[in-house]
Order: sequence, then structure tokens, then C-alpha cells
Amino acid sequence: MLDVEALETFYGPSQALFGVDLSVAAGEAVALMGRNGMGKTTTLRSICRLTPPKRGRVRLDGRDLAGLPAHRAARLGLGLAPEGRRCFPNLSVEENLVATARPGPWDRARVEALFPRLAERRRQSARTLSGGEQQMLAIGRALMTNPRLLILDEATEGLAPVIRHEIWAAVHALKQAGQALLVVDKSLKELLPVADRCVILEKGRSVWTGRPDQLTPALRDRWLGV
Repeated sequence: MLDVEALETFYGPSQALFGVDLSVAAGEAVALMGRNGMGKTTTLRSICRLTPPKRGRVRLDGRDLAGLPAHRAARLGLGLAPEGRRCFPNLSVEENLVATARPGPWDRARVEALFPRLAERRRQSARTLSGGEQQMLAIGRALMTNPRLLILDEATEGLAPVIRHEIWAAVHALKQAGQALLVVDKSLKELLPVADRCVILEKGRSVWTGRPDQLTPALRDRWLGV
């Protein structure tokens, strides 16, 4: 469904990605991994056209996304829950969800069933939510676009253990429902059981791709260790 080939992305004159390759099939969960600063978020931004790559290709269902603005790429089926959540602070929970709604199986009732806390906070403004509730809202907002591919960038970073558990339970439920996922997260203990495949980045390059059970301790130390 998603094919990324030889992606090269720059911030001004500074090159951040030097050749990233990855793919996500329909219904598949792929973990994008690597140490801090290796290009994971830039890869996600490049896929979503927020930071368009200078070279390489991103295809969604065979369609090249080159030249498309971010909102048109989103309408083709890319749903992003970004790092830092970025909810609309002045809008209520309900308004945040309705603002991004597109036709499909995901509606407000289904999102609230996945995250009951959002139903309880429906009338509250997003700025009054806890960090964990804002993260649930960011995921719910992405789901309301009815994406072909849901992209989660550090969805559990800095959250209390009980909230992390709720979010990972939701991610497992999404996978079981057949939602294609591309996930960045630092917690291998929670990330690997979700993933069908893993892609590791090192200094803006794809250096390893394989199944979670192929990620040996030696490989972890080499590419993911501190």
C-alpha cells in the first residue's frame, strides 16, 4: 500500500535523509526504529508531505505523491498523529474530532468506544486535557479522517504507565481490526509485539529490515543501543 524508495530530505542546505526505503502492506503494522536524531520523524513528515523530499519516491496505492500538498496526501488516506499531539487547544474534544471527519467507518462514536475518556471529556477544550488524553485525542482525530494508513509518532512518550497501557491496548485493537500502521516509539517492549516488520534508521538511512523475531540482541546493541 505504501512504498517509500530512496528518500532524501533536506532542511534548507542540511540533508537529513540520505536514502530511506520502507513499505507497509494493507493491514500490516511496521515499526520505524532508530536512536534519537536518526531521521524517524523526518521520514514521517516526508511521507505526509509536511517536509517534502528532494529526491526519492513515496507511493500510496501506486500513486506517486510527488508535488501534492500535505492536505491532498491526507485525503488519499494518510492519517498522522504527530509527535507533540498538536490538538487544537481552543476547540472542544468533540470539535477536534468533527473538524477532521471524513466519510467512512470511523466516526465519533467509534473513536469514543476506543477511547472512553474522550466521551467523558467531550465538552472540554483540548487545552484542559491531560497529556495522555490529548494523545488519545490526537489518535482519534487521525482516525476520523478514515485513513488507509495510520501513522503514530511517539504516541506514548512521557505518559504515565496506566495511560501508556490504554494507548497500546488501542493500538493492538486497531491492528486486529485490520488497520495498517506505521509506528515510531522508543519502548521496544511494547512496540515489537505490535509489529509485523521493523525498519531501522541510522543517520538518515535504512540499515535493517526484518521481522521482530529476527532482531537479535546483537542487532539491538548495534543499531538501537545507547
